[in-house]
Amino acid sequence: MLNISKYNRVLLCFFIIICVGCNFNESLQAKKIKKNKTKVVKTIVKKIIKKGTDTINKKNAINFLKAYGKLNKESLVLFKTRLGNIKIKLYNETPLHRASFIFLTKTGYFNTTSFHRIVPNFIVQGGNSDHPKTRKLRMKYNYRIPAEIKPYRKHKYGALAAARQWEDNPKKTSSPFEFYMIQDKKGSHHLDGEHTIFGEIIEGFNTMEKIARLKTDKKEWPLEEVFISAEVIK
Repeated sequence: MLNISKYNRVLLCFFIIICVGCNFNESLQAKKIKKNKTKVVKTIVKKIIKKGTDTINKKNAINFLKAYGKLNKESLVLFKTRLGNIKIKLYNETPLHRASFIFLTKTGYFNTTSFHRIVPNFIVQGGNSDHPKTRKLRMKYNYRIPAEIKPYRKHKYGALAAARQWEDNPKKTSSPFEFYMIQDKKGSHHLDGEHTIFGEIIEGFNTMEKIARLKTDKKEWPLEEVFISAEVIK
């Protein structure tokens, strides 16, 4: 049996106290660093989210979305419509698109929009409307999102992807406002690699199908609009 003298026991206790104290100080230091980083991120977001037409622009969009994404880590969004609800899961692997979608949901942009384009056996597209407030917000948040295209993400049934301009857009940057959901049950794989897929439907496929069956005008706009009420749920 190990024989520890009274003197050695005192030294051992003293050594343990020092170790515990060091670990405690290191823990406090780590928390302090983390707190300072969070404070810096919050400062960036607060500076950008302000009144005026320059809230988010082409110059600060990437830094803003990175900072906003760190403070807002939710990935589930619920769309409520007159035809039912659609629950969407956003991918963490497309952080800029996720942050942008969460931001526009929380600021109420999508609540001014509708599902404005329907192409049966292809897509249901949303994120725009004729509402004056929609146009005002699109002018206020004047930015595009860099492509985050992942080769393994395909345009499967229920995939959620970002719309974009095809002309004069070699980098395939996305519109932050308009999105589409694949309604073709076989998928729409001719779009693979062309648009950023940043989420998918996890509930509410029946609602998408109901929307897809609506009658449209020559511009593929539904004759009876389906307005969106969006909320972040987790």
